[in-house]
Amino acid sequence: MHKNSPWILLALSAALPSGMAQADEGGISFWLPGQFGALAAVPTDPGWSLPLIYYHASADIGADTPVPRGGRGRLVAGVDAQADLLFGGPAYTFAEPLLGGQASLSLLAAVGRSEAGVDATLTGPRGRTLATQVNDSLKGTSDLFTLGALKWNQGVHNFMAYGMANLPVGAYDPDRLVNLGLGHAAMDAGGGYTYFDKQNEFSAVAGLTYNWENADTDYQNGVSAHLDWSASHFVTEQTHLGLVGYTYYQVTGDSGSGAVLGDFKSRVSAAGPQAGHFFDVGQDLWYVNLKGYYEFDAQNRAEGWNLWLSLAIPLSSEP
Repeated sequence: MHKNSPWILLALSAALPSGMAQADEGGISFWLPGQFGALAAVPTDPGWSLPLIYYHASADIGADTPVPRGGRGRLVAGVDAQADLLFGGPAYTFAEPLLGGQASLSLLAAVGRSEAGVDATLTGPRGRTLATQVNDSLKGTSDLFTLGALKWNQGVHNFMAYGMANLPVGAYDPDRLVNLGLGHAAMDAGGGYTYFDKQNEFSAVAGLTYNWENADTDYQNGVSAHLDWSASHFVTEQTHLGLVGYTYYQVTGDSGSGAVLGDFKSRVSAAGPQAGHFFDVGQDLWYVNLKGYYEFDAQNRAEGWNLWLSLAIPLSSEP
């Protein structure tokens, strides 16, 4: 490519709304699988940038698989959910090296809508059916998320370490079927690698998530592991096509008095196509990426599909 890559921030936030049965309490995990994608570990131009990501997800889980949701040990079954979210926030890449690498920081949040329908809502301790064919929807904002990363380049080999945490200030009510906030704090850390020879790229990012207890529900999600990957080929100097995928696996079980289903470990995998394109806007180089995931091999979480449309906008550059 004729210019350096702009800030390609595909690690947005993990604020998957609780209308989407994904893992852990209420089907919600802090980490949103698929956050990292193409060129994840490649150093970028210093300065300010604005990543914008539109995220759509559709998922369901059968009536024979209950998941915990809300306070007082409530369970729901037969969840059918959708979410539309727009993530964004300022990102800054430092020009001065740190530990021989390139440091970056970002603050992210989302606005959007989540909706869900369930076949039955149950109380866990007694198993009594409370309602059938319940629907709920919510418009609002997510938690705030901070992301810090260090990247190193050695020719075609690129390496990255990152850390991510949330401030649980998003729209959350433990008695709702859907939420845009998690209701508890969490942190995630890991590392990644990208091979990039200007024609081919392969990226893999792995990490671990730790969750604090949700004080409203006395529920603590277990430790989870995840792997996001991308493989693509540049068909022109600016355009690349390829595949993406992820694997999410809960390493330790859920706990607390609200964990009426026991450890409730979950897993899921996904794969799908992607396309990315660099284009000039004035003196700046912008980047757009479209990727989709089809989920499979799910356990204790919904299966479905999700779509990501990402735009990386450089706001300033430093020499």
